[in-house]
Amino acid sequence: MTARTLRTGMAATAAALTLATAACSAPSEDGDDGETGGGQDAIVIGIATEPESLSPLLGYGQDGNSKIFDGLLRHDENLELQPALAAELPEVSDDGLTYTYTLREGVEFSDGQPFTARDVVFTYETILDEGTNNPAKDDLAAIESVTAEGDHTVVFTLAYPYAPFAERTVLPIASAEAAGGQDVNTGPYNSEPVGTGPYVVTGWTRGERITLEANPDYWGGAPEVTRVTMAVIPDDDVRATRLRSGDIDAAVLPPNLAGTFADEDGMVTLNAESADFRSVTLPTGNPVTGDRAVRQALDTAVDRQLMVDSILEGAGSPAHGPVPAASSWFTEGTERSHDPDAARRILDEAGWEPGDDGIRVRDGQRAEFTLWYPAGDRLRQEHALAFASDAREVGIEATVESGPWEVIDERLAQDAVLAGGGSPADPDFDLYTLLKSDLAGNGYNNMGQYANPAVDEQLDIGRRSNDPQERAAAYDAVQRELVEDPGYVFLTHIDHVYVMADHWDGVSTQVEPHDHGLGHGPWWNVEDWTVRR
Repeated sequence: MTARTLRTGMAATAAALTLATAACSAPSEDGDDGETGGGQDAIVIGIATEPESLSPLLGYGQDGNSKIFDGLLRHDENLELQPALAAELPEVSDDGLTYTYTLREGVEFSDGQPFTARDVVFTYETILDEGTNNPAKDDLAAIESVTAEGDHTVVFTLAYPYAPFAERTVLPIASAEAAGGQDVNTGPYNSEPVGTGPYVVTGWTRGERITLEANPDYWGGAPEVTRVTMAVIPDDDVRATRLRSGDIDAAVLPPNLAGTFADEDGMVTLNAESADFRSVTLPTGNPVTGDRAVRQALDTAVDRQLMVDSILEGAGSPAHGPVPAASSWFTEGTERSHDPDAARRILDEAGWEPGDDGIRVRDGQRAEFTLWYPAGDRLRQEHALAFASDAREVGIEATVESGPWEVIDERLAQDAVLAGGGSPADPDFDLYTLLKSDLAGNGYNNMGQYANPAVDEQLDIGRRSNDPQERAAAYDAVQRELVEDPGYVFLTHIDHVYVMADHWDGVSTQVEPHDHGLGHGPWWNVEDWTVRR
């Protein structure tokens, strides 16, 4: 069987777009976890990063598609919301403040305990507790209360109308029985979770692999693929080598590495369009990147289309902000053109004068800063180098460095980072966490510590309004303000490119968010695959 390529398109779902460590050992030493691939009723997948926790109480699976858990709702192939643990879509009050969910009956957690409304209340209340270290808890800020009405009805009362609230209820539901009574931040549930999902965690060797076994009692039917092993392989080249050797069955790869599999028999390449962007953070605390003229110049100097053509080999599109141009929420007229001469004029007018070596200086300050990317990430490396080259053309020096996230984390407030993000669900999901000033320095939220009162005001309007036109106007205003005061230089939206053994039927892709690995990827619906006989 020769290699073949499949592709899914963002255009078909534009209406739904409302937005390191060293190489590890083989999945097992004794072959029990598929040392030479998983076989047709099992799969070994090479992923770039692993989660810090497998507990939804700490943020695991917040975008849905967890193989261990289910949410009240889930996304189908076209990103439409469908019932999961809820028996049907929620009933919403006319004022948009009350969401009532009727729960599916007869569902059990993998330990045999029944799933009830108590588990839903426990999950949401625990996440919102100020003592829970969930960096995404602000996603649920609209919730005023969540209450159980018997075992099979849950009512959410919101403090203000939050239009995309139903999208937030793809959040996985934890077991109150299994996760309660222990420290939510450090307890065993974080590595030994109990869920209602199609797979059960049977092993986790940090830095190496996570092993999942099919849940024979899954309410949606026992999966035909009986074992899913996630092999943690941070380095792109090592992932490609192990895929070619048959050590793993599937992997996400940069487009240029994926292209080397074009003539491999029995392999299939899948391109999943995504809302995933690559950008450069511009820390406000840095005397160079905190200067508005430097920000504007960098935003104008970069050649985004060349990055798409050369780095992504066409598997992506230019990014003019976090909202993809294919989205119905994108603001026409905010496209950035590649104009180095205009960038030089901006710097000249701001008093940044070229030095003897071509690097600009103002009041004794050289226009230079450090740009980090995570070691082993080839796509980010190539984006960083291309950005630095474009910056130097206009007299700004970005010194590219690589390191593990543990090192980069310490430099977020001062140095630039080749960052990623993106959600295809709703503009609030990206814009708020990227730009809201009171989230500055909150983990990977607002990494550059951007602060713009006009943007803050419009973000609040977009978040708190239930009026589609008012929301659209707010997000238009935010995107236009980012042209004048860019807090990031957005470079590309990347397709996620996967190469995998062609053993299964039912394989497809969705328009994907930035996070992909355990739940997102062609295996988003692995529980529905059938083995090709």
